Amino acid sequence: MATLRMREALRDAMAEEMRADENVFVMGEDVGVFQGAFKVTEGLLDEFGEKRVRDTPISENTIVGCGVGAAMGGLRPVVELMTVNFSLLAMDQIVNHAAAIPYMFGGQVQVPMVIRMPGGGGHQLGPTHSHSFEAMYLQIPGLLVACPSTPADAKGLLKAAIRDDNPVIFIEHETLYGVRGEVPEDGDHIVDFGKAAIRREGGDVTIVAILRMAETALKAADTLAGEHGAEAEVIDPRTLRPLDLDTILESVRKTNRAVIVEEGWPHGGVGANLAALIQEQAFDHLDAPVQRVTGADVPMPYSKRMEQAAIPHAEHVVSAALETLEGSL
Repeated sequence: MATLRMREALRDAMAEEMRADENVFVMGEDVGVFQGAFKVTEGLLDEFGEKRVRDTPISENTIVGCGVGAAMGGLRPVVELMTVNFSLLAMDQIVNHAAAIPYMFGGQVQVPMVIRMPGGGGHQLGPTHSHSFEAMYLQIPGLLVACPSTPADAKGLLKAAIRDDNPVIFIEHETLYGVRGEVPEDGDHIVDFGKAAIRREGGDVTIVAILRMAETALKAADTLAGEHGAEAEVIDPRTLRPLDLDTILESVRKTNRAVIVEEGWPHGGVGANLAALIQEQAFDHLDAPVQRVTGADVPMPYSKRMEQAAIPHAEHVVSAALETLEGSL
């Protein structure tokens, strides 16, 4: 095992897949000479050259459109968009082309491409660089959606995404790039899509959390155990499409309570979708309503204090968990 930052784990995943398959290449704004806005592509240009590490113009619809065409032609592009917010400029290429072409062509053409997108708040980058659009892409059939929260998962999921024949939306939280963690050095370290991770076991309440909120949920679980005597089970879905609903439902049937944590907005969010699924398929096991903890229903503020006020923290998760546990402790 090696201890790596998440950005290094992502870089290693791309480098290993590029060495193994000459059809894999990287493209995006500043991925070559500048080595990526968040330094995720550091060293790739030196090793693989301009043909396979391609700096592009500032035109997201063009970048993704070229990626779609390259994938249809047999290549495996890894497209980096500088932030998830900028992906809105390429929604036609993502929704109407990447996701739909295999269906429109009756499966005769595949679109094996990965679109990497950093997002999330916490760096005071303002509303046009800091939003959480997981729910937006979760809704689209034909796309896979990955949301890693640890360096090991980032590497394993990205390698799996590059090898997959479907288009993958790969969302990375900006504040996690510098997080360190143990990462297997095995070149075949793969994390399967559709398999959630149980980050902490417990029997009193299930907490489901994605991206940076998985870390926040673990802090909340420690507080619940240390100050309230409640043992929370923390589940990190890792991928939202496909979703490992079985693991979530099994936990809820054990704990009889659920809290869902995300940084995205409350209306139509990931938590809203999961809450509906839990209500539909585990209603008889619930002893309290499903609680949701989300970001504030506002564009992400620039001011540090206001930005922090718009992002969920461990105390918010603790409060939601205690509400589900009211009368049982």
